[in-house]
Amino acid sequence: MTPGIRSRDEGMSGAPQRVVIIGAGQAGGQAAYSLRLGGFAGGITLVGDEAAPPYQRPPLSKAYLKGELEAERLFLKPLEYYAEHDIALITGDAATAISLGDHAVTLASGRTLAWDKLVIATGARPRKLALPGADLQGVSELRTLADVDRIRRAAIAGARLVVVGAGYIGLEAAAVGAQLGMKVTVLEAMPQVLSRVAGPEIGAFYTRIHREAGTDVRLGVRIDGFEGIGTVSGVRLADGEIVPADFVLVGVGVLPNLELALEAGLVCGNGIVVDEAMRTSHRHVFAAGDVAWRPLVHYGREGRLESVHNAIEGGKLAAAAILGMPPPQVEAPWFWSDQFDLKLQTVGLWTGADQTVVRGDPGTRAFSVFYLKEGRVIAVDAVNSPPEFVVGKKLVAAKAKVAPGELVDKSISMKDIGARASG
Repeated sequence: MTPGIRSRDEGMSGAPQRVVIIGAGQAGGQAAYSLRLGGFAGGITLVGDEAAPPYQRPPLSKAYLKGELEAERLFLKPLEYYAEHDIALITGDAATAISLGDHAVTLASGRTLAWDKLVIATGARPRKLALPGADLQGVSELRTLADVDRIRRAAIAGARLVVVGAGYIGLEAAAVGAQLGMKVTVLEAMPQVLSRVAGPEIGAFYTRIHREAGTDVRLGVRIDGFEGIGTVSGVRLADGEIVPADFVLVGVGVLPNLELALEAGLVCGNGIVVDEAMRTSHRHVFAAGDVAWRPLVHYGREGRLESVHNAIEGGKLAAAAILGMPPPQVEAPWFWSDQFDLKLQTVGLWTGADQTVVRGDPGTRAFSVFYLKEGRVIAVDAVNSPPEFVVGKKLVAAKAKVAPGELVDKSISMKDIGARASG
């Protein structure tokens, strides 16, 4: 912390002295770190319902699931950091109520925390399938360290893994399962994998990759329930077929944890509604991360994003507003996924595109897809193609117009394409 620097807030008499952050994930942790880095001299309390300190979630379905990382290497900061920077870290104790009138947060333990500024970073939870047998042992989601520790015990060669849902989490887990020698089946209701986050070219590519790895990928299928006595033994499809399973991973999206905000009277939709500073309908309350319904400034609309980038950016924006400092630059949203030897890097949101341009050959396992709307680049999917991703971030942020012929032509470097677009 920098001595002598105090935060400013025109809505309060004097600087805020106590900031409480509900949610000790990437967004909540980032808000706390940015406050101290920005010189906030008051008290910071970071509250999490998990036993672990703030940690990275993306490696859970990748390196950690494969056993290549220890839990401590997932932590965003060493445990000593919090004491050294005078951040009160409360773990294993969930917030149960917010009082806007009293400026107080009540915890499950009965403890009450007073605040001058509040940051809600409660994240999201896996969407449950309301189907018979969903509560059987061996049917699991993948969201927390505890989830993965449970899955790892079942991830043995020869075991039958059924993945319900072919989004990032589902496909990443399927890839790990195949690499560990498991017999993997992926069941997806949509006609394409990654249908919510990528276009058909990317979907077709990853379907082929997983099938070549021995995974049974089934598209356009519906499930009626889970079979088993106490422990899952299979997944029952709508046509009556039962797919054998020793373990089932369900990855069918998430729901924002906005109940505390709703009960407190904050404006919510599909998330807690915030402005560009991450401020909610109450001037002293902010929200960040998966739970926030925020302006998507590059697209002229609002939405909720589920990504590390969004969590970090939201935490920084909330901290800057509390500090009364200029906000950091808002980037175009970006995401990534690691499957087998493939790194998919995405920038922007592809929905609404009226033209797609493929650069490179998918058969080489290194290519990219550019999504254009009225000639402007609105999103890029880059598979093992770092230059396309790096320059793509600039093109999307600038809403740059690029001729499709230039994008297709691999003899023109991405550096040159970026320079022409900015010129």
